[in-house]
Amino acid sequence: MASIRIRNTGERIEGEANVRAFLEDQGVLYEHWDTEKLPEKLKDKFVLTDEEKEEILRAYDEDIRSLAERNGYVKWDVVALSPETPNLGELLKKFEQVHVHTEDEVRAIAAGNGIFTIKGKEETGYFDVELSAGDVISVPVNTPHFFTLMENRRVVAIRLFIDPSGWVAHPVDDPAFQP
Repeated sequence: MASIRIRNTGERIEGEANVRAFLEDQGVLYEHWDTEKLPEKLKDKFVLTDEEKEEILRAYDEDIRSLAERNGYVKWDVVALSPETPNLGELLKKFEQVHVHTEDEVRAIAAGNGIFTIKGKEETGYFDVELSAGDVISVPVNTPHFFTLMENRRVVAIRLFIDPSGWVAHPVDDPAFQP
């Protein structure tokens, strides 16, 4: 279940209803999908074949299509990151820079964990959303943010796109961001 840490104050927000209310107030979509849909054999697997990625998409097909219809997403895929991912450190450095996109950035966590750091309203500043299996988040278009892994460095996520060519990150130099 997702939890939030507000960077300016250190305040933590926990519990699905509280997390959902906070994120909604910040303009960020949050949902939680049933983790029991993921086949047992894939729950702790972070190096996936193309066939296994397709199996994950089939398992969550109804949820994906519902979200896609509501928000105009036309393409989706599965990304898996782990210590076994070639050049993981270099890849994470690219992710761990504040940037924006010209469309929402959507992730549905199928397994593992990840953190989105997002710039909220002026009075909130940056906050970290710690995600785990079943958590779904959509960071709105042009919202400064970045994604990284938690200590276990393992995540399997479904990504949804409006533009079939995928997201393009546009770096943001924001003096308000403190790593």
